[in-house]
Amino acid sequence: MNVTINKIDAVNATITVSLEEKDYQDKVKKTLREINMTRPEPGFRPGKVPAGLIQKKYGKAVKYDVVNKEVTDALYNYIKDNEIQVLGNPMPATKEEFDLEAVDFTFTFNVGIAPEIDTHVNKDLTVPYYTIEVSDEMVERQNEMYRNRFGAQVPGETVEPNALVKGVITELNEEGNVKEGGILNENGIVSPQYFKNDDQRAAFMDKKLGDVVKFNPWVACGESVVELSSMLNIDKADAEQAKGEFNFEIKEIIVLRQAELNQEFFDNAVGKDKAHNEEEYKEALKAMIAQQLASDSNYRFSIDAKEAIEKAVGEIELPDAILKDYLMTQDEKFNAENIDEEYQKMRQDLVWQLVREAIAKQYQLKVEEQDILAVARMIAQSQFAQYGMTNLPDDVLDKYGRDMMNDPKSREHIVNQAVDMKLYHIIRENVTLEEKTVTVEQFNELFKPAEA
Repeated sequence: MNVTINKIDAVNATITVSLEEKDYQDKVKKTLREINMTRPEPGFRPGKVPAGLIQKKYGKAVKYDVVNKEVTDALYNYIKDNEIQVLGNPMPATKEEFDLEAVDFTFTFNVGIAPEIDTHVNKDLTVPYYTIEVSDEMVERQNEMYRNRFGAQVPGETVEPNALVKGVITELNEEGNVKEGGILNENGIVSPQYFKNDDQRAAFMDKKLGDVVKFNPWVACGESVVELSSMLNIDKADAEQAKGEFNFEIKEIIVLRQAELNQEFFDNAVGKDKAHNEEEYKEALKAMIAQQLASDSNYRFSIDAKEAIEKAVGEIELPDAILKDYLMTQDEKFNAENIDEEYQKMRQDLVWQLVREAIAKQYQLKVEEQDILAVARMIAQSQFAQYGMTNLPDDVLDKYGRDMMNDPKSREHIVNQAVDMKLYHIIRENVTLEEKTVTVEQFNELFKPAEA
C-alpha cells in the first residue's frame, strides 16, 4: 500500500491511496471463510459450503467492503500520523464506483487543510477594557433592595407606597351607589404600587383603616382581563363587562418595614462576618456590585477582542470548494443552487473558530475539571440569586454544580462556557489593555448601533 500527498496550495491538497492485491487479499479470504462457517446454505452444513459458491455469492461485496475499509483506514491514519489539520472531510476526487474486477486500485481524495494563522494575540495588539464605575446610587439601590428583602410585613394604620391593602370591593352603578346584584368581593386584596395608572394609585395613598376608596379596577389593572378577574375574584368572561367604578372599604393594611442595620442583617445580606458596621456593609455592597459588573465588562471585552483580532488577522484563505462539497454531503438543505450564498453566511464563523483554535494552541489552553466545576457553581449561584437566595454555602453550590455537570446537555453547555472564559482570560492577559473607567450609562452606549 502506498499513500502520498500532493499539496496544490496552502489550503488544498490531494491524497492518493494505492492498493495492490497483496494489501487486501488475505482479509478478503479470511472474511469469506468466516461467512462459510456462520451462514447456512441450502444443502450444506456450516463450513462445508464449496469455496467457489461462497466466492460467487459473496465475493464482490466482501471485496468492496475490505478495500473500502483499507483505503479509509490508510487515509485517516496518514492524516493523523502526519498531523494534518483537515477542514471538513476528505472528498473523493471522482464520484465513480471502483471496478471490482480490477486487482490493483488507486483512489484520490481532495483535502482541505486549515491555514496557518498568526493570531496577533500579543502585547502589540491593543484592546479596550471598560470598568464600570460603582456609583453611590447603585450602592443605595442595592441597600434598599436588601433591606426590603430582609424586612418584615407588619400591620399599618395608613396606606404607604409599598402597602398591601385588604378589604371589601363593591361594584357601583352609574349614579355612584352600590349596584344591586353587582360584583362583591369580601376578601379583596390590592397592592397599589403595581397599579398601571398613577391616578388610581394615588387614590389609595394615605388612606386609613375604615376609609372607603372609590376607584376603577379596570383602569388600575391596565385593562387586563386576567388581572381584573383575579382582583375581583370573578370569571374572565364577567371581567370583560366590569369596567366601571367600585368602592374599596379598607379592612386591613400591611406595610413593609425595612430591616434594621444590625449584625443579623449584615450576615444575611453580604455573608456571615463580612461586615460589622454600616461602613463595612456599604463597602461589601460596593465590592459585590463591582463583581457583578465585571461580568458585563468581560462580555464587552470579548466583543472588542474578537473584533480587534479579526481585524489584525485579516483575510484568511480557506479551501472553499471542498468545504462547499462537504456541506452538501452533510445536510440536504444545501444544494448546488444555494450553497454559495449559504456558505458565505457561515464562512466568517468558521474563520473565527479557526482563530480561536490557533489561540488555544498558541497558549496551550487546557480546561480542567475544576474549571468546569467553577463555571457550574457560578451558574448555580446565579440561578439561586434570582430567587433571593444569596451567600449559599460552598457545599450547596458544589452539589448543584455537580448535578448540572452530570447531565450531558448541561455539561456540554458548561464546558463551552468554561472554554470561552479561559480563552478570553488568556487573550486579556496577553494583549495590551486600554483601560477605561465609565459610568453605567456610558457603558450601555457602547451597545447602541453606530449611526449611519
